[in-house]
Amino acid sequence: MPPAASSIEGLVGNTPLVELKQLSPRPGVRLFAKLEGQNPTGSIKDRIVVRILASARRSGALSPGQPIVEASTGNTGVALAMFGRRAGHPVTVCVPESVYPEIEQLLTVYGATIRRVPRQAGIKSALEVAREIVAETGAYLLNQFGTPENIAAHYEGTGPEILADLPQVDVLLAGMGTGGTITGAGRRIKEKNPGCRVIGVEPRLGVHVQGLKSLEDGFIPPVLDETVLDGKILVGNRHAFSHARRAMLAEGLFGGISSGAVLHAAMRVAGRMERGNLVLIFADAGWKYLATDLWAAEDDASIDRGEDPLDDILWW
Repeated sequence: MPPAASSIEGLVGNTPLVELKQLSPRPGVRLFAKLEGQNPTGSIKDRIVVRILASARRSGALSPGQPIVEASTGNTGVALAMFGRRAGHPVTVCVPESVYPEIEQLLTVYGATIRRVPRQAGIKSALEVAREIVAETGAYLLNQFGTPENIAAHYEGTGPEILADLPQVDVLLAGMGTGGTITGAGRRIKEKNPGCRVIGVEPRLGVHVQGLKSLEDGFIPPVLDETVLDGKILVGNRHAFSHARRAMLAEGLFGGISSGAVLHAAMRVAGRMERGNLVLIFADAGWKYLATDLWAAEDDASIDRGEDPLDDILWW
């Protein structure tokens, strides 16, 4: 057994990689999910928050007791609310009104102050409001979209963990949120497996898939290195929801909505392969979305029925 962690921060990372044997289209194609929902606050964002806070404290950019502010659609805000409070910092999270109710409930439970922006304004306006608060109050901006520590958390953590469990990775699929996961982990895995294809998963323009964002909405996060990408797949809400449920039915994995989107994309890629190992980043767990109809009864045959012609656009 591993030694006991000295604090909850020691439980961040080292998440399991599990094979999805029931979802493979053929024996030579193997799908593996990286279960980031097993981080302390239930998402991959624990990795970047802990790293950014530690780096800011070391450099002196973040003073003891200094307020922290961030723009977030959910998981980063929750992670910051918990880890920031533990470090003695008041936390304000600027969120679009479209976030799921459980996210705001968690922010409240962890003691964060919530600042809402109109749904139509989205994350760009939430970031503008966060910067206004910084200018007015002297708070520290976490800056998940711009700090290189975001990339480093995955280059030095997520990527090596995957390679330790699965040395040969032929395809890596991850959601496009801040871009840090796919940039950092993708870059590290390509160094070891130069032939690995890195596929980004994003929602179609105008479609809200919690945890993901469309680059076509005009905001490209500075941390995203698009040269790491070999392709991207656009996914709509219906497929994201249905495949989150499919993961639960077939493999017992209670993943979130972005995990469903990544699974849907992975099954499209896997269907074109004769053999190879695909790694899927399941960024969070499904318990944060219990108020949605994500888990509503649906017969298995309907999951792939009525394909949307605007889904599954691939660039290779």
